Amino acid sequence: MCKQIEEKLEYAFSPVYLMVLDESDQHNVSPGTESHFKVILVTEKFAAQRMVARHRAVYQLLADELSNSVHALALHAYTPTEWQQRQQQVFSSPACRGGE
Repeated sequence: MCKQIEEKLEYAFSPVYLMVLDESDQHNVSPGTESHFKVILVTEKFAAQRMVARHRAVYQLLADELSNSVHALALHAYTPTEWQQRQQQVFSSPACRGGE
């Protein structure tokens, strides 16, 4: 699932930086489950887009995954300038309150 998400994001957004991290082991799920992910996506394609539009674009792209096996997606979407201003820092994902 991690690879599938990564490939879709690479193709659609041509990112300058992309990290797809499977955080499932930090949650109350069965071993081997790939259901909780953190995505850091940095692309020029987000220029002049508000955060809501960025998230919508990613959610639309990953609609199949989100309606099936992906339970949670912590999404961090930036332009290269925003990413530099953040000093490439992303905070921990929140604790999960659900299961599978």
